[in-house]
Amino acid sequence: MSVDTTTVLTERLARRGVRIFSAAVLIFLVAPVLIVIPLSFNQSTYFSYPMTGATLGWYETIFSSAEWRAAIVNSFVIGLSATAIATVLGTLAAIGISRPSFPFRGLIVPILIAPMIIPIVIVAVSLYLVFAPLQLINTHLGVVLAHAALGTPFVVITVTARLMAFDNNLSRAAAGLGASPWTSFRRVMLPQILPGVATGSIFAFATSFDEVVVILFIGGTEQRTIPRQMWAGIRDQINPTILAMAGLLTIFAIVLFLAIGWLQGRNSAPSR
Repeated sequence: MSVDTTTVLTERLARRGVRIFSAAVLIFLVAPVLIVIPLSFNQSTYFSYPMTGATLGWYETIFSSAEWRAAIVNSFVIGLSATAIATVLGTLAAIGISRPSFPFRGLIVPILIAPMIIPIVIVAVSLYLVFAPLQLINTHLGVVLAHAALGTPFVVITVTARLMAFDNNLSRAAAGLGASPWTSFRRVMLPQILPGVATGSIFAFATSFDEVVVILFIGGTEQRTIPRQMWAGIRDQINPTILAMAGLLTIFAIVLFLAIGWLQGRNSAPSR
């Protein structure tokens, strides 16, 4: 066997090994999540395989339950409100720290993204200590502000990454032609950074939608979101309705993933 033939076989085996390893990693990551979906149709009242039969009853229970419907509505209201605040704050912060003359950037940036790094329990306790004197505990506004604080770092990171490819000469040219700062931002900068803003907003919404620790500290007994309702269901009595809701959340997460992938595709496309 020649040296060239041996090299080709080695490369082929290496590529096959990488593919097998990649497939194994994907299965390891995705299988525990996807296994929830078929189990949510199980007739059994226990979390068990093999399935004893198929039913849509657990999904019907979700949409016929006043508690679950209230939790779904509350999650969307809190998530959208927190996302709106996080998007505005994160975009403004990213624009500010991206300016070459911005002072103490090396100190400010770690502070802005701290909620992503610090353990969520510590963040929740800190927010409780800050919000309690302001009478924001057990209020809708307190939960929205807390979730906005958690989502803002995602917007800062994605918008900052987009701003690295933005040519500041375009803003200077707009100002030279008489455009006001607001007009220059709206007509020149915003269209360029919009994919980054949208990607950060989706991450912020997903963070709020999936959050359970902070709402246990900040939210009152009436502040029920989907994760908190699931937590209460697991704690009080294990019910397959939780699996049905987990299946719906998995589908919702897949939709968000597809949206992020599409926006990242726009991010990687050359700016015009």
